[in-house]
Amino acid sequence: MDELLHDDGTPRPAAAALMELISSLDREELHERQQLAELDILTMGITFTVYSDGANIDRSWPFDIVPRVISGREWSVVERGLVQRLAALNRFIDDLYNDQHVVRDGVFPAALLDDATNFRPQCRGAHPKHGVWAHISGSDLVRGGDGQMYVLEDNLRVPSGVSYLLENRAVAKRAFAELFARQSIRPVDAYTDELNKLLASLAPDGVANPQIVVLTPGVFNSAYFEHSFLAQRMGAELVEGADLVVGDDDCVYMRTIVGLERVHVIYRRIDDLFLDPEVFDPDSMLGVPGLMRAWMAGNVGIANAPGAGVADDKVVYAWVPDLIRYYLGEEPLIPNVPTYRCMYDDERRFVIDNIGDLVVKPANESGGYGILIGNRATPTQLADAIEAIEADPRNWVAQPILSLSTTPTLIDGEIEPRHVDLRPFILTGDTSGTRSYVTAGGLTRVALPKGSLVVNSSQGGGSKDTWIVDLHPAAGA
Repeated sequence: MDELLHDDGTPRPAAAALMELISSLDREELHERQQLAELDILTMGITFTVYSDGANIDRSWPFDIVPRVISGREWSVVERGLVQRLAALNRFIDDLYNDQHVVRDGVFPAALLDDATNFRPQCRGAHPKHGVWAHISGSDLVRGGDGQMYVLEDNLRVPSGVSYLLENRAVAKRAFAELFARQSIRPVDAYTDELNKLLASLAPDGVANPQIVVLTPGVFNSAYFEHSFLAQRMGAELVEGADLVVGDDDCVYMRTIVGLERVHVIYRRIDDLFLDPEVFDPDSMLGVPGLMRAWMAGNVGIANAPGAGVADDKVVYAWVPDLIRYYLGEEPLIPNVPTYRCMYDDERRFVIDNIGDLVVKPANESGGYGILIGNRATPTQLADAIEAIEADPRNWVAQPILSLSTTPTLIDGEIEPRHVDLRPFILTGDTSGTRSYVTAGGLTRVALPKGSLVVNSSQGGGSKDTWIVDLHPAAGA
């Protein structure tokens, strides 16, 4: 299915104005707009690290000027579905670290929790403000050949990419200024204000003007551009672990040239295990000794909360529809992709017998690493995957190979279809979902090689701006 075009080549209603303009441009004009967009990216210093043969290569952000277009009517349903999903996931995380009703009621298997890589026993009994653990989330969506949007996975630890979403929009506005003047395209630039408000709400009670910091691993991290971008946009301090200290009063302070200054909220962009060497990895040089103590005492807010990654697990993902029903008493508004759980004998046998027709995923990898696409794998790769599944069934799931939707993409001066996914970002302020914000659209990632399904930017994929277009009722959806 093509996102912008019907099977007969005519544009879908929301994409009509865009396709009319593109059709009116000759190849040279379109190429010039692409070149100007790439110059914008180079001038603004928008970069990303690509991993190749073990080397970290810093390059300009890959951007295609032809946007992806989704109708406002459809997006309104997706938006509600994402808010619903994160409300349930946050209740689930809070339950796991406290009463574990979901386990006792037989909805979620205790054995799965025992082997959960990202479950942090150190967080038992914690009660983050507003009951929220995953404040900033990025859910990856795909559209199947049936036209249905599916949630492919949830990213609840330190999801990245929102800075590129915002920069893509800035570049696209210059590339297609005439269309932004003529159409109702939902804006995305409120995100950093909404993020700032969310973070401020996590400050200890009674703090009117909280000091917010963004905690980064440093300049060599692949997402450092985003860390500095968000800190600058929010007017927050960008700090590393060595810049912070926990005092005898179990409060967090920032080292400044005039002395120590109290920190009330930390937007952390480092993984749990590096946060606090007193509690997690004692060799960590990235975290802050005593940080967990300060957080558990309620003296500092941390987003996302330590331990939130327990739900950022491709095996736990298979239970999310059940969790929505259990915690909210509702049917999921956005379905999961059907998922086979190799921890169960019958499902594992099905996966092994049909591995050539499935996508096989490890439970806790990110960035597309460790994934095997059965119909593109060699016999040796399939055999290795089967061996890995049998050695550690809990660590593997499998899904059907979806016929991912495509969207027109400028490739070597020609418009060609390429497969895409979508990562919207969800800000959750409470577990009722009434204080939530969803980006209008999200980060569309595109698989640039012909026929490829690998969209991850860390492996050389590209990106597009995503337009949520509201149509006049007479124009249809």
